[in-house]
Amino acid sequence: MSTLNLVSLLGWALLCALAWLLGGVRRPIPWRTVLGSTVLVFALGAIVFLIPLSRRVLVWLNEGILIGLRGSAVGAEFLFGPLALSPGRETAAGEPSIGFVLAAQVLPAVIFFASVMGLLHHLGLIAPIVRFFARLFHRTLELSGAEALAGSIHMFFGVETAAAIRPYLAKMTRSELLTVLASNLATVASTTLAVYVIFLRESFPQIAGHLMSASLLSIPCSVLATKLMLPELGEPDTRGSVPELAETKRHRSAMGALAAGAWDGLKVAAGITTILIAILGFVGVIDAVLGQVGARFGGAETLSLSGILGWAFTPIAWLLGIESGDARLAGQLLGQRLVLTEVVSYQELGAIAAEGRFAPRTLLVVSYALCGFAHIGGMGIAVGGFGALAPDRLDEMAGLGLRALAAATLATLLTGCVAGVFYHGQTGLLGL
Repeated sequence: MSTLNLVSLLGWALLCALAWLLGGVRRPIPWRTVLGSTVLVFALGAIVFLIPLSRRVLVWLNEGILIGLRGSAVGAEFLFGPLALSPGRETAAGEPSIGFVLAAQVLPAVIFFASVMGLLHHLGLIAPIVRFFARLFHRTLELSGAEALAGSIHMFFGVETAAAIRPYLAKMTRSELLTVLASNLATVASTTLAVYVIFLRESFPQIAGHLMSASLLSIPCSVLATKLMLPELGEPDTRGSVPELAETKRHRSAMGALAAGAWDGLKVAAGITTILIAILGFVGVIDAVLGQVGARFGGAETLSLSGILGWAFTPIAWLLGIESGDARLAGQLLGQRLVLTEVVSYQELGAIAAEGRFAPRTLLVVSYALCGFAHIGGMGIAVGGFGALAPDRLDEMAGLGLRALAAATLATLLTGCVAGVFYHGQTGLLGL
C-alpha cells in the first residue's frame, strides 16, 4: 500500500470524526451501524476495484450507457440539427457543429434515460433490484426498513419517486428523516448520470460504470455520516422488516410508460436548467462584488466564490489521497459544487481531464467525490419534494436541511476516500 493509499485511509477516519463532531460530541456512537457501514463500503470497494470479473461488469454497464447515449443523440440531432452535434462532427447534410451547447447536447439524454427507466419500471425489472439492495442495507447497516427502502430507491431515481415511501414519512423519527434526505443528496439518479458521462467519456472512457459504483457506495457512506451526526434514539415503526414499495401509478402499455418517463425526464431537464440559470446568475453577481472588493484592496488574484471555496476545500482534497500537485484545483471543484451544482464541476473536470492536467489517480478519486446531488439547490429540492408528501413534517425537514447537506457532502467525500484506498494504478480501470 502506497503513501497515497494510506492518506485516503486516514482521510476516511478523519471525515468520520468530523461527522461525529458536527453532530455534537455528547451523542452516543452507534457502533454497530458504524462497523456495518464500514465493512459494507470496503467490501463493495474491494469487489469493484480488485476483482477482475467486477471490472468486466463495469465495462458492460459502461458500454450499455454509452449505447443509450448514442441512441439519445439521434433524437436530439433530428430536432436541433448542428446544435446537437459535439465539436468536430457534422450532420449528414454536411452542417458542422457550432461547438458545445449544453441544452441541445446534454439535456436530451436526461429525457431519454428517464423514458428508459420508466419502461424498465413498468416491466417490473427495477423493483426486484430495489428490494434486494433494501434488504442488504437493512441487515448490514442497522437501518429501519423504510430508510433502507429509500436508500435503495435513490440509487435509481431522484426525489421524483419519493411517493414510493410516502406512507412512512409521517411517522419517521428525526434520525430516519435525516438519513432519507442525505441519501437522496448523496446519490445521483440514473436520469442525470448521463450528463456527467457526456462530459467525461472522452478522457475517462469507463466513467459510467464508476459513477454507478459511486452511487452505490454513497448509500452506506451517507448512513455512516447521518448516524454519527444524529444517532437513532427512538423506535422506528419499520425497524423489523423492509416494507413493500408503495403502489405507484400504473400504465396500460409499455408505450404509455415510455411516454410518461419522457415527461418525467423533461421535468428533470427543466429543473436542471432552472437551477443552473438561477444559481450561476447569483454567483456571477457575488463574483462581481468580490472582484470589486479585491481590486479596491489591491489583491493580486481576482477574488471569486469558487476560488474561496477552493482554498477551503484544498486540505479536504488532500485527505482524499490525491496527488499533492492536484489538491488546489481538486479542492476548487469540490468546493464550488456546494453552490454551482455538480453539473458545473463535472463539466470543468471534463475540460481539465481533456487537457491532461490531472493525474489518473486524481481523476478517478475526484470523479467519485463529486458524484452526488450535494449542493444548496439540491437541498431545497429534496426538502421541498419530501415535505410536499408529508406537510406536517415540512418544518422539521427544513430544520434538518443543512445537516443533510453536510452529511451528503461528507458521504461523497468518503466514497472518494474508498476509491483512493483501492486504486494503485490498475491498468484498464479508467479505460485509458
